[in-house]
Amino acid sequence: MQTILDRLPPVAPLRIMIADDHCVVRAGIASLLNDLGYVEIVGQASNGLEAVEQWRKHKPDITLMDLRMPEMGGVEAITQIRAEKRDALIVILTTFDGDEDVFRGMRAGAKGCLLKDTTPEELISCIRCVSFGRSYIPSSVAEKLANRLTGDALTAREAEILKHVADGEANKLIAYHLNIAPGTVKKYLTSILSKLDATSRTGAVSVARRRGLIES
Repeated sequence: MQTILDRLPPVAPLRIMIADDHCVVRAGIASLLNDLGYVEIVGQASNGLEAVEQWRKHKPDITLMDLRMPEMGGVEAITQIRAEKRDALIVILTTFDGDEDVFRGMRAGAKGCLLKDTTPEELISCIRCVSFGRSYIPSSVAEKLANRLTGDALTAREAEILKHVADGEANKLIAYHLNIAPGTVKKYLTSILSKLDATSRTGAVSVARRRGLIES
């Protein structure tokens, strides 16, 4: 399969776009990549909407995409970009190693994933790897993705109930909001605790937030 580096002449730079809502993160990554000599930063975005707009304008070779941004999240931005160009190369950038966050991003079509505390060497390795059309997932993230794929996922109703639990609601109030019996809520909670390997409601919420199942 022909790759970006195969198509570019030797003097042509690899065109990169960075989407992250923290300007310091964008500046740091841009500075590091600019020093390589063969990379050109063609665009930057501070939210998901800007990311899609900047991608349309610049058509970068690779986009580094934060998952949690205002206006529009990274997963939705990835989905929109990939709907317009199926082979768009996107690498997830995130401070969260929650398996659900990364799983959604990869399922949306991202080619790689990096935690923001990664080393400069790993960032460069990831970009080189993805530029050749290969996937790049750090071992720590790959392990969590494997657990996500092999474990029991929460149903939509279980996730909904867990969000109410995270808001501090008691079973009776949850039952009222969802128009179900309190006993049904209790059964759902038993299933949730089992799937998340938690022993309490608080523990279940903590695990769910860490894994990206519900927002912090």
